[in-house]
Amino acid sequence: MMRKPAVAGYFYESDEQLLKERIKWCYTHPIGPGRIPGKLGNKRSIKGLISPHAGYEFSGPVAAFSYLELAEDGLPETVLILCPNHTGMGSGLSTMTQGGWQTPLGEVPIDTEFARKLVDNYPLMDDEPSAHIQEHSCEVQLPFLQELGQDFKLVPICMMMQDLETSQELGGAIALTAQELGQDLVVIASTDFTHQMPHKVAVAQDKKVLDAIESFDEQEMFKRIISNNVTMCGYGPVATTMAASKAMGAHDATILKYATSGDTSGNYTSVVGYGSAVFR
Repeated sequence: MMRKPAVAGYFYESDEQLLKERIKWCYTHPIGPGRIPGKLGNKRSIKGLISPHAGYEFSGPVAAFSYLELAEDGLPETVLILCPNHTGMGSGLSTMTQGGWQTPLGEVPIDTEFARKLVDNYPLMDDEPSAHIQEHSCEVQLPFLQELGQDFKLVPICMMMQDLETSQELGGAIALTAQELGQDLVVIASTDFTHQMPHKVAVAQDKKVLDAIESFDEQEMFKRIISNNVTMCGYGPVATTMAASKAMGAHDATILKYATSGDTSGNYTSVVGYGSAVFR
């Protein structure tokens, strides 16, 4: 099965050259990191990342911080992208175990061995491609990765179940699968933070959540999301990424960048919050 792009021409450009130019724009934007990645590094200390998933014109400059960090660290064999389920399609936890994903920059193959082993290791996980057909929040990460290099495989996971217990169990299963297969893996949590609130409110709310993430404490993150009614869509993917990263040896969490859609659009009345972070 080849999963065709669902939001090319909407969240990002559908033309290959224009998309490459947009990605460069994200890196060099005043909100972005200010430079384009050079030669890939080979340290491979990064276990997990957080990256936003709105249209590139809004969240791309923030996402660029995570991908610049990955470029300087080195591209892994396999990238596992965790995303929330915005469509209601599929099962509680849905992956794909065969085929590939297509974007205007080419095709990315599924890591069939890893995906099948993960399904075996965590029975709540289903091989359910329907969850991914229209879901944008995994797809928008791929062009950034492809622009760094084409030599990686993908395991996409769409999370309808985002409770803390499931997230921690899934994180443990991901780390166990990586250990059993001797896999060089990076886990990416695709999420936006506060949705449709005034800029000052979004910044204040999201800071509390980001502080918990930087303390590497997914349980405290959940408490702050609930107590402050933070409308973060991918809290499950973030908690899973934190749990998996710690189980794979990460001990440092760093917030790379936070901004809102107001910072890129100029409209601060009702914004969405975006954050990038790295676990190494």
